[in-house]
Amino acid sequence: MQRAKSSQFGINVSRETQERLERFTELFLKWASRINLVAPSTVEQVWTRHIADSLQLRNIVPAPGRWIDLGSGGGFPGIITALTLAESQEGWVDLVESNNKKCSFLRMAITETGGRGTVHAVRIEDAAKTLSAPDYISARALADLDLLFTYVQPWAEANPKLKLIFHKGRDYEIEIDKARGRWDFDLIKHQSVVEADSVILEITSLTRRV
Repeated sequence: MQRAKSSQFGINVSRETQERLERFTELFLKWASRINLVAPSTVEQVWTRHIADSLQLRNIVPAPGRWIDLGSGGGFPGIITALTLAESQEGWVDLVESNNKKCSFLRMAITETGGRGTVHAVRIEDAAKTLSAPDYISARALADLDLLFTYVQPWAEANPKLKLIFHKGRDYEIEIDKARGRWDFDLIKHQSVVEADSVILEITSLTRRV
């Protein structure tokens, strides 16, 4: 199994966080052999394809705060964010996942690693009914921008300063153009340090056109 240090990608973490990441990796590989946490073809590249990719959020949003991670699945990026927040003992991640087996994995991962997070076994469409507006919302490999914006609209209305942090692949420009047909928003594109044709979109001031 491929292992790497996070510093290989220009992302520096403490020794304690590195140890938490390694413990999470052990747990992830154990569970991934039994349930479908990520695409099977990417399991062996867990450090580059998933962990390092998720750690990029640390450089984009270095200050601790409250996060909601949508469709947390195998823990990317939500669990990784929760592990980095454990360094300062500040901030929190609410992980939203409707699959009960994945929720069991996520809860166990938080318990075993000391990550700062809570798992919510609810559909994304229902999450805004119980979770108040956070500072940040993350999502990775979940849906196109237009649908993501529909999911987060209640929180955006409640917090005008809400910041959205979405991982996107090579077709992100098509998604942006489509979304601009129904939404107004400010956008910063961050080039991925892991995947040459991928970006992380930092979105603020989201409003839906009447």
